[in-house]
Amino acid sequence: MVWALVMAGVTLGLLVVRDRLDKAHVTLVYLLVVLAGTVGGGRTLGLALAGAAFLLFNWFFLPPFNTFVINDPFDWLVLLAFLVVSATAAQMLHRLRAEADVARRRAAEVDRFAALGAEALKVGRAEEAVTAVAEVIRQTLGLNDCRIHTREAVAAGGPAPDSLVTWSAAHGWAAMRQADGTTRLTESGEPPLGRLHDAVALYLPLTVQSRILGVLELIGGSPIVLSPAQQRFLVALTHYAALAVERTRLEAEAGRVEVLREADRIKDALLASVSHDLRTPLTTIKALAHEMSGDDDRAMTIEEEADRLNRLVADLLDLTRLKGGAFTLAVEINAVDDLIGALLQRVSGALGNRELRVGLQDGGTLLLGRFDLSQSLRILVNLVENAHKYSLPGERIDLTVAREGERLTFALADRGPGVPAAQWERIFEPFYRGPGALPETGGTGLGLAIARQLARLQGGDLTHAPRPAGGTIFTLTLPAADLPVPTPAS
Repeated sequence: MVWALVMAGVTLGLLVVRDRLDKAHVTLVYLLVVLAGTVGGGRTLGLALAGAAFLLFNWFFLPPFNTFVINDPFDWLVLLAFLVVSATAAQMLHRLRAEADVARRRAAEVDRFAALGAEALKVGRAEEAVTAVAEVIRQTLGLNDCRIHTREAVAAGGPAPDSLVTWSAAHGWAAMRQADGTTRLTESGEPPLGRLHDAVALYLPLTVQSRILGVLELIGGSPIVLSPAQQRFLVALTHYAALAVERTRLEAEAGRVEVLREADRIKDALLASVSHDLRTPLTTIKALAHEMSGDDDRAMTIEEEADRLNRLVADLLDLTRLKGGAFTLAVEINAVDDLIGALLQRVSGALGNRELRVGLQDGGTLLLGRFDLSQSLRILVNLVENAHKYSLPGERIDLTVAREGERLTFALADRGPGVPAAQWERIFEPFYRGPGALPETGGTGLGLAIARQLARLQGGDLTHAPRPAGGTIFTLTLPAADLPVPTPAS
């Protein structure tokens, strides 16, 4: 109505000075009205004004006046040119306005994302970041409530056991609760935004690298209606929410790791202190038991137990030094024959009638290695004694030595019950003894842990594998060495 009055007013004004106007003047004035109408009322109004101006131009300003008859054929060209220019201008203005609206919406989305990032970063604790993200989503989408449930909280029984939150967290499916109380599920974690219909609640799984971290719960007081821009915003925000949940998980995990690290440090300090303080009384007990051995047979038992406790204390001190990096080694070039000879001499008494068969695969070639002789002997003695403890009576133990490139390998195989697959790595943990270990086998679970640490400290390793015919194979690797080439005399 307003633009009709504007068109009428402009036409009356032009009629007053019609005798002094040229056709170009009328065209420009009407074109300004069409452009102004398009800016103010949109494309439809602009096209309507262009059509009205076309008729008014013909009726009032092209001779013969007050009729639609046109005498001059060139006047048709003027009218058609005016109509095309007006319609084109209206269409172009409409497109520019639409692009400007899209740009404004994009700018608003960027501002909301910036606000979301600021809210998530300015909080000190990860739980507060999750709450801040949920509040930004709620305000942006105009919802009654928005909640972010972590998978740990769901597993701990936060929501009701039969809730859609639990279902979505367990299966990674998106779900909707509709106004009539029915439920709709989708096998995709992507929000079913194009099929909301009358959904009053929406449950979206939060994932990072295909791992389900939690569930985003959106609750509306009435059926949720999201514009295309809000749908895009929600899809992006689910990733923000997932990252907030991941931050919560990582922060909690870092806290647990720090607690464990501190506990491990205190344990190592306590072991070192107690082990050191035990050595003096153990030495005294052993000396007194030795003096009493001629008068009482029980003194020998006391002396043997003191020796066993003394070995335990030594192992505890060595393990503490190894973990703290304070253990020193005398690494030098040694012959494998010397190491094997010392091993056979050390374990001969412990093995009794059990055979320890040693095989050198290099056909008599002198094998050399760069290792600490005493500590490498300690590793092999531990492996042989373990094989003796866990092997069946009468079964032999095989030790095979070979050079493989720049490594010496000592493969010790027994014919015992073997180690279950679940314990393959745990057997190298301090104080760990398998569930099948009998009390009479003795040991404290420190031997293999110390042996692996000693092997790695020398640049080698200690590994385990099941023996194909039954039993266990422990493989010690150490750096190999070659005889130095003599320099010819000049």
